[in-house]
Amino acid sequence: MSRRVDGVSVCIVRLMRVDGREIPVTGSLLQPLTRRTSDIIRVVLAAIGVGVVVAGSLITRPEWLALERSVSKIVDFLSQDQSTMVYLVYGMLILALPFAILIELVVRRQWKLLAGYAAAGLLAALALSITGAGISTPKWHLPVPDRFDTFLAQFLDDPRWIAMLAAMLTVSSPWLPVRPRRWMWFLLLMFAPIHLLVSSVVPARAMLGLVVGWLVGAVIVWLVGTPALEVPLEAAVRVLARRGYTVRAFRVDRPAGRGPLLLATEVDGPESELVVEMYGKNQRSFGAVKQLWRWITFRSSETAPLHGSMHRAVEHRALLGIAIGDLGMADCRQVAVAGLDRGWMLYAHTVPHGTPIQKLSAQVLPGVWRSLLRLHENQISLGDLQPGNVRVHQGDTLFGGFAAAEFGASESQRQTDIAQLLVTTTSLYGKHEAVSAAIEVLGESTVVTAARRLTKSAMPTGIRKSVPDWTKVMATAREEIREQTGHDRIQSAQLTRFTRNQIIQLVLLFALVYVAYPFFSQVPTFFSQLRTLNWWWALLGLVITALTYLAAAVALGACADWVVKMRYLFLEQLANTFVATTTPAGVGGLALSVRFLQQAGMTTMRATAAVALQQSVQVITHVVLLIVFSVVAGTSTNLAHIVPDATVLYLAAGVGVGLIGAFMFVPKLRRWVNQSVRPQLTEVLGELADLARDPIRFSLIVGGCGAITLGKAFALWVSVEAFGGGTDFVAVTIVTMIGGTLASAAPTPGGVGAVEAALIGGLAAFGVPAEIAVPAVLLYRVLTCWIPVALGWPIMRWMGEKEMI
Repeated sequence: MSRRVDGVSVCIVRLMRVDGREIPVTGSLLQPLTRRTSDIIRVVLAAIGVGVVVAGSLITRPEWLALERSVSKIVDFLSQDQSTMVYLVYGMLILALPFAILIELVVRRQWKLLAGYAAAGLLAALALSITGAGISTPKWHLPVPDRFDTFLAQFLDDPRWIAMLAAMLTVSSPWLPVRPRRWMWFLLLMFAPIHLLVSSVVPARAMLGLVVGWLVGAVIVWLVGTPALEVPLEAAVRVLARRGYTVRAFRVDRPAGRGPLLLATEVDGPESELVVEMYGKNQRSFGAVKQLWRWITFRSSETAPLHGSMHRAVEHRALLGIAIGDLGMADCRQVAVAGLDRGWMLYAHTVPHGTPIQKLSAQVLPGVWRSLLRLHENQISLGDLQPGNVRVHQGDTLFGGFAAAEFGASESQRQTDIAQLLVTTTSLYGKHEAVSAAIEVLGESTVVTAARRLTKSAMPTGIRKSVPDWTKVMATAREEIREQTGHDRIQSAQLTRFTRNQIIQLVLLFALVYVAYPFFSQVPTFFSQLRTLNWWWALLGLVITALTYLAAAVALGACADWVVKMRYLFLEQLANTFVATTTPAGVGGLALSVRFLQQAGMTTMRATAAVALQQSVQVITHVVLLIVFSVVAGTSTNLAHIVPDATVLYLAAGVGVGLIGAFMFVPKLRRWVNQSVRPQLTEVLGELADLARDPIRFSLIVGGCGAITLGKAFALWVSVEAFGGGTDFVAVTIVTMIGGTLASAAPTPGGVGAVEAALIGGLAAFGVPAEIAVPAVLLYRVLTCWIPVALGWPIMRWMGEKEMI
């Protein structure tokens, strides 16, 4: 059906009859298929339930059995005949439950649901029928045996039947009336108390069937979507009628989804048109989760009090609209707030009047800032100053939205308002006009303080969506404020409870505890050997270790053309050890070095090339030294114990060839190599060529890299000598280079565990006794790894505070 409105043909979805009147509804009321918050929470809870039941069955099932037997004896007040009758009645109800659900759906004409209903039951039963030998079919004996309760027990205790019921009830619950749905769930969940009542143990497999069925149904509802619940427009019409507005027609401007259902409403009354916003159950759950997330992640001064329900949230918005309207700065008038059927909420207001500021010139900016200042003087913050929420009518600035507005706003919330309006006005009128108007009205100190909140955390979703390239606009506004006020630097304010750096450091600290655990388990053995330790050798090893970090700092400084002072390079190498030890393959250390050089003023490309150059020279130097010392060792040295078997080498070579082929023939990988790897490789090769023509720089880099390798070998040799010795320096050097290289491929952060095993095995291959090799390697790791790690943690925090990384 269609009709003409202002010369345009529009589609009318249906005619709604309310109190004898027909009201046309234009547009679709169907809610779009979204991953609703309540559906996601249901899946998560169901998955947790499966984990709890499985863990309980494997770990604490004996204790649960004893507890159930004790409880069954306590509640054992029924005779044998009474227990049989209770079991018989409940079994019949359980047997009839799926048919009751089916009849309820047919009566309510939910034909489309029947496929999902059947699929849920079949999938749940199939999930519990899969065994190691294939699919086990249910063995339900339909002929009635001598005892009818024994026949019903086949269904009552069969996990597949319980899973089918739970899955079908979960899928059909959104379509069922509240009272029948609650009774059906009560009946299904009663199987556990019934078992205790008749003095029997609750079968673990039945509990597993319950949670698996719930999970299967929850996943189906999540994938397919909850029903497009019928919008209670009739109730909305009656609410507006009581407010003196007779509804003539509805037009859907925006379907319900993440936001409310937005209806343009033609009415007879003081206004000719109203805006009706209707919030469904999804908005309730999504809003609650969003509030909770902000409360957890943001500081208490940055968050508003939590709303206990959707009704309170909508009511709060309307009340703030009334308060701002009393100041003459609201772009609309609140008409009605009401709770409707099926959990819906109605919020009606007049059509916003005034011209959006994006359609006006920069001359309105001083008035906009004065209006915001007046709101702040009345302790009101808006919290969402996107362009569509700021209008001008007859020279007066009007505000809309009010969803994030607060009465009795804190100073931090008022500063956030200023930061948001700076972003909005900068995107519309340019940085100079926006910042100049703000400084003229608010003053330099206020604007500079608010500029600290030009961060992602302070920008709500509305501004991020409505302001093109909002991150660049924020940076532009901050830079303009710095130039106009003469401030050298504007430090970003911390709105969240934890900064990104603090989170990274916390993760690294947990990783350090994890990777250090194997070392802690060997500490008692290590301490028992300390009575034979020569402390002068240990002190020499510590000095040698410090010199390796000095050599690494020299090598990195020469690669980076000395853009950083030597003492800071040395400290960065200590912090680098902490990060490299807590990340697999030491990638965190490389990233930290690149970040350190970036903060020192180098470009990303140049900093990456400098680190890559150091690593390249390090690898080349390492290989050359390995060849030299292997030749020096002579043929008498048996390296077979620390060199992998030929099969392993062939396998590694095959994997390498396969990777090369993949990068050659897979288009995406080939493009990545050409666009990302090739420029870096060209840069490194160019640096190597320049390095060959600069003997002083060449000597510093190669000498520093060689000193790192030889220093580590010397530290291991000193550690062996500290416990009595047993081999020469050449052998220890080979062990350090070959064993360390093989262990560096281990996936454990810092090579913890792999390095120790490789070095102990290598020393044993050269004839070092285990009672010397084991404590020597542990001392070596203490000197070269754990002491630098302990120093690196506070150094990294200090460098973070100084914004050096």
